Amino acid sequence: MAKTKFIELKQVFKTLLGPKGCVWDKKQTHQSLVCGLREETRELIQAIKNEDFDNIKEELGDVLLHVMFQAQIASKEKEFNIEDVIDELIKKLKRRHPHVFGKTKVKSSSEVVANWNAIKVKEKKKRTGKG
Repeated sequence: MAKTKFIELKQVFKTLLGPKGCVWDKKQTHQSLVCGLREETRELIQAIKNEDFDNIKEELGDVLLHVMFQAQIASKEKEFNIEDVIDELIKKLKRRHPHVFGKTKVKSSSEVVANWNAIKVKEKKKRTGKG
């Protein structure tokens, strides 16, 4: 079976933050990367506003770089890894789309948004113990 680009990307980050990796990369923390993530997000938003698809592709890669970097740092700290992040996202998408993955019926996209927000509020209350 051919190696996927995602598998290759995971290996690149494992190498970068590994024993023979990049000195600068290995010094980074969740907090030290925040400014860069903020900047890359702004650049992505600007590319989207400009409808500059080549730049959107590049900036999405830069945001993905930050997602992967954060996940690899967490993996080194034995907190979680990128697979855990993806698993959480899959679960969230299924929970918040009961009209697709469950029995909820909707008549409009505004109902989808209302349901999403209601589910989000319930999840937050459950997570924080408030409500």
